[in-house]
Amino acid sequence: MTDHTGSASDAPVVRTTAGLVRGIRRAGSAAFLGIPFAQPPVGDLRFAGPAPMEPWEGVRDATAYGATAQRGDTGFTLIPEPSVPGDSTLNVNVFTPEADPSARRPVLVWIHGGGFVSGTPSSPWYDGSTFARDGIVLVALSYRLGFDGFGDIEGAPSNRGVRDWIAGLEWVRENIAAFGGDPDRVTIGGQSAGGGAVLTLLGMPAAQHLFRAAWSVSGALGDVPRADARARSERLAALAGVRADRPGLASVAEQTLHDLQERAAYAPARDRLVTVREMLAGIAWAPMIDRELLTRPTVEALGAGVGADKPLLIGAADDEFTMVAARIRRTLRFVPAGLALRAVGVAASVRRDYLRTNTGPRRAGTPALLGRYVTDRVFRALVARVATARAGAPAPTWVYRFGWRSPVIGWACHCLDVPFWFDGLDAAGVPEIAGDSPPRDLAVAMHRTAVGLVRDGVVSWERWSEHERPTRVFDSPAPDPAVVPDGYASVAALV
Repeated sequence: MTDHTGSASDAPVVRTTAGLVRGIRRAGSAAFLGIPFAQPPVGDLRFAGPAPMEPWEGVRDATAYGATAQRGDTGFTLIPEPSVPGDSTLNVNVFTPEADPSARRPVLVWIHGGGFVSGTPSSPWYDGSTFARDGIVLVALSYRLGFDGFGDIEGAPSNRGVRDWIAGLEWVRENIAAFGGDPDRVTIGGQSAGGGAVLTLLGMPAAQHLFRAAWSVSGALGDVPRADARARSERLAALAGVRADRPGLASVAEQTLHDLQERAAYAPARDRLVTVREMLAGIAWAPMIDRELLTRPTVEALGAGVGADKPLLIGAADDEFTMVAARIRRTLRFVPAGLALRAVGVAASVRRDYLRTNTGPRRAGTPALLGRYVTDRVFRALVARVATARAGAPAPTWVYRFGWRSPVIGWACHCLDVPFWFDGLDAAGVPEIAGDSPPRDLAVAMHRTAVGLVRDGVVSWERWSEHERPTRVFDSPAPDPAVVPDGYASVAALV
């Protein structure tokens, strides 16, 4: 999928607001990789807001992925996201059918996941050649991660990672026409933390001028209370032996803070359910309610009408994190489902209703039930909450579920749907999670849905409303009917 043809002499060159960039000509498309949209956030700019890129002389090479905020080898991850060393970590990758300024093609800006602490835009799964094939310009965006992007630091701007998203979108608005895109037809999309980023931006008044539609895949929200963010930052500073202000923390090496941030995130615990409890506690280093950019919790903002004029496609996989509980199945095999839910802090009234509406996972055993509960708490209940909050909005909200079970993992798990959405089943790393023969008809259907949203602002099924909750189910073989009356009824106890 990443093969290209042509020589340096016919490589495409585009003028951006900061200077000329040279990309790669491919069969039927072009790619421009690692274009900086802001200055490297190092030295005096460490813990600062994104600073506009200074102009450069000559033609800048954009034929290799840029530096990533993710550092070093992270080991096996569900999505292969290689780290690239370097300081200029605020960059974009642009994939276009052709860099024709007169084309005015629709644009998809993709925000990667990784729990806001890892991930990169350099994954082969985010290659935009299939979208370019279908007449869409795709931009994959980077941002600062973990404490660097989301820690609450006295004397530093809040939500630096969020400010990076905005700066990247501003770059798109100013430059994408030169790559063949239409700055007035931008859709923001993302998966996991990236899907949460989409919802955060959708509910943020300051970002409304930067896009016209939104697509949240398995979105995980931050919405961290500021008091919690400050407490974690103070714990991190104490671990590093410095004051919890910008000069103190800037005196500590980036790698040192990175190594300490997980210890500072959660209270120490040793029992077998600690991973489950941490997931249910919420994402530690993530967008916080700073009363400046994020003036209130995202679902509350959406319910109040922020972003109500923008179409939204939203959904999740059936068993995003079931595999986490499955890893401790020996511990859970003789534990009644109700007792397991109680052990992770689920109130009695919620337990009763949840067990009543989730008979299928309950029959599959306590590991499956507890894994489904984590999935529902973190992802699937959020889908229903967002869709319900926007039910009366002038722009539609379309809801889906991804139900195809991986023959490798055994579940419709987290990240499994990404290569289907991108129609990229041949990408490196897909067999490790999806097996050797994932259903191509499912990829065609899902990719067609994404293209319809980005290109035309519509999908093929009815919107979620106050009285009707149609849900498109993506599975193989295709379910009959493909659209069910309420695909998220089982999370009602958590909404």
